[in-house]
Amino acid sequence: MKLDSHRPDFAIHTRKHYNLEGLQRFRASTWVNLLQLPNPFSFDEALLLCPVSADEWLAWIPDHGEAILNIKQFRH
Repeated sequence: MKLDSHRPDFAIHTRKHYNLEGLQRFRASTWVNLLQLPNPFSFDEALLLCPVSADEWLAWIPDHGEAILNIKQFRH
């Protein structure tokens, strides 16, 4: 396989610009309380992993797994 380094987007890292208001309120590796359980057997807390957008986070919920949560679905 040969890499095409003449493409204009080759090896360019794009950085998403998010609304900082939503990102500053929460931090990765923080436990948050869920306002609604994803299933009846899951925990009521989630570990924030990384932001997906200005108002969504990838989180890990014990006894459920990974989920994308809107910031309106949890509180700090």
